Amino acid sequence: MSELPPLREVINTYDLRAKKSFGQNFLLDLNLTRKIARIPGDLSESIVYEVGPGPGGLTRALLMEGAKRVFAAEMDERCLPALSDVSAAFDDRLTVQLGDALEIDEPTLLRLEPSSDARIVANLPYNVGTLLFIKWLTLDSWKPWYKSLTLMFQQEVAERIVASPGTKAYGRLSVLAQWRGRARIAMKVPAAAFTPPPKVASAIVHFEPSEPLDMDVELGDLEKVVEKAFGQRRKMLRASLKGLDVSPTDLLERAELEPTQRAENVSVAQFVNLAKCYRKLKSTN
Repeated sequence: MSELPPLREVINTYDLRAKKSFGQNFLLDLNLTRKIARIPGDLSESIVYEVGPGPGGLTRALLMEGAKRVFAAEMDERCLPALSDVSAAFDDRLTVQLGDALEIDEPTLLRLEPSSDARIVANLPYNVGTLLFIKWLTLDSWKPWYKSLTLMFQQEVAERIVASPGTKAYGRLSVLAQWRGRARIAMKVPAAAFTPPPKVASAIVHFEPSEPLDMDVELGDLEKVVEKAFGQRRKMLRASLKGLDVSPTDLLERAELEPTQRAENVSVAQFVNLAKCYRKLKSTN
C-alpha cells in the first residue's frame, strides 16, 4: 500500500476526470471506503466482485481489508493503468475486466467453484445501478452464486429496496428484493464524500439472499404481476391489472385481494400468492 500515491494524485497523473456518460462519482476517502469494505464481514476467504472501480478507491480498501481476490469490471479504459498499479501493489490479487457489467457472466469471470465465497461490493455507477441490482436479483438459479451484495445507490433507490408496504417508496424493487432475501441500509453517504459530488445523497444497501418466500412461484409470473400492479400505482388493482392476459376480477378473487386495493398496500407474500394464482388462471384459459 505504501507504494501507491494518494488517489487525487492518481486522478491527476492519469487524467481521470469523472465522466457523466459513465455515471462516475469517485470515492477518495480511504477511511470511508474501508468502512464500506467491512460491511460484508470477514473477506479473507472471499472472492469479491466490484463494478466500476474507477481509479481504485474502494478497490484499495477491499484489498487492505484482506479480500482473497478482487475481480473488477470497468468500462472506462482510462482507468486501467491506475488499476494495474493497484494490482501490482497488492501482489496481483486484483484482476480487471474491461467491459459492460450488464453483459458479463460473473461466475465465469470469477472462475467460481461450488464452494466459493463470492461477494459483490461496489460503488455502482448511478446510470446502471438499478439494472445491475435487478440482474442479480432475477437469476434463474437460486440460491445465487454470491453470498451478499453491498452496493452504493442513490438514497432514493436504496429506500425503495428496503421499503415496507403502505409507503410511497414501496414498489417493484421492494418486492423482488424482499422475496429473495434480506435487505437493509447499512450506511448513508453524503454527496460531499464524492468527487465530483452528485446532486443527491447516497446510501449503501447490504443484501443477503435467502430462500424465496415460496419456491413454487415462477419468477416471470411474479415480475409480470408486480410490473403491471405498480405500472399504474395510483389506480386500484382491478384497473392496473387489466394489462394481464386474464380477467383481473377472477384473478383478484382467487388471490383473495380486494379489487379496490392499490399495489402499495399489497404485501410481498400477497404478491407471491397473486403470481401463483395468475399462473393457475392462465393454465385454465
